[in-house]
Amino acid sequence: MLNSCAPSYQSIHQKALLVDTHNDVLSQVVMEGKAMDQDLTGQAHTDLARLKKGGMDLQVFAVFCDETYGPGKAFAFANAQIDSLEATAKRNPKQLQIVHSPEQMQEAIKAGKIAALTGVEGGHMIEEKLDNIDHFYQRGVRYLTLTWNNSTTWASSAADEVKGNGRKGLTDFGRQVVQRMNSLGMLVDLSHVGEKTFYDVLETTTKPVLVSHSCAASLCPHSRNLTDDQLKALAKNGGVIQLNFFSEFLDSTYNKRVNAFIARHKEDIEVLEKQKLSGLAFRDALYKKFPEETATLNPHISVLIDHIDHVVKVAGIDHVGLGSDYDGISSAPTGLEDVTTYPMITKALIERGYKRKDIEKILGGNFIRIWKANPGNAAASK
Repeated sequence: MLNSCAPSYQSIHQKALLVDTHNDVLSQVVMEGKAMDQDLTGQAHTDLARLKKGGMDLQVFAVFCDETYGPGKAFAFANAQIDSLEATAKRNPKQLQIVHSPEQMQEAIKAGKIAALTGVEGGHMIEEKLDNIDHFYQRGVRYLTLTWNNSTTWASSAADEVKGNGRKGLTDFGRQVVQRMNSLGMLVDLSHVGEKTFYDVLETTTKPVLVSHSCAASLCPHSRNLTDDQLKALAKNGGVIQLNFFSEFLDSTYNKRVNAFIARHKEDIEVLEKQKLSGLAFRDALYKKFPEETATLNPHISVLIDHIDHVVKVAGIDHVGLGSDYDGISSAPTGLEDVTTYPMITKALIERGYKRKDIEKILGGNFIRIWKANPGNAAASK
């Protein structure tokens, strides 16, 4: 039984520093013509008002494009997304502030604003040029995910390593990428990378690394998740894994349930597909049509807490955080439907017996620690 005199979960959540290291609203929503400062309920997981309601202090916005954006396109599209975030902040100076350092983050939070960082998701966006890393850093990018599902010429992805596609690990140029990031103060992000790349990076980096949006493979075997050996190596490095909210990465039985549901309702789904609804609108229409069945498809929020428990057990309390992947995922656990629901994580952690200081580490403290452990080069940051 909880102590009736203990602070409420709302109070603990409000006072803690909340960080989410991966949100795809820029590439998946804003670049499709919607504005984050509008009410996007039912259209997206994220908008500014709902981020504030969820208690967000520091949101890292992912800058993303897939492998179809080749040389001459990927770097430009990445910059266009950063432009879009800057435009949003300019329109909403009392709500959103782009920050480049922990000190600027504290200033923004003190002023009642959401602090915004960017992270580039996919090494192909540097287009084989170290100078493009410098450019991104100058624009405020504070992590680079070395690969997406597609490998680069210099680093292999988890998806390709599992399929046996091409060479594995880092090349000499890949090591130069890591070294350049270390010298600048840009976090090396190892979500999406293959195991060989993962370990090559840990042998190369001189700073703690980030895994911005992945889960535990022991609980859900998936190439996007980290094995226990990787979690232990991450802890030895001093890094942090930020847990993804995607149902498929949390629950190994999720796809089986979904496939069975689709098979039962193929004709109804085809009718809805003809309406060309957005992802969330399509889901909502489908869920309203079959409420009892769809209520059992997604895992419960408790499954995310199971992953937190596992990482804490294997790697320690200092090496886990939150990287939702909102607006980059098609399904989140029941109880985590959008960015307003972060307080439910705090509530669930209290119910699992986590103490306030450890909850504060999970909600944001661990990320801030590794961000500070990757100090920027004074000359580069001017």
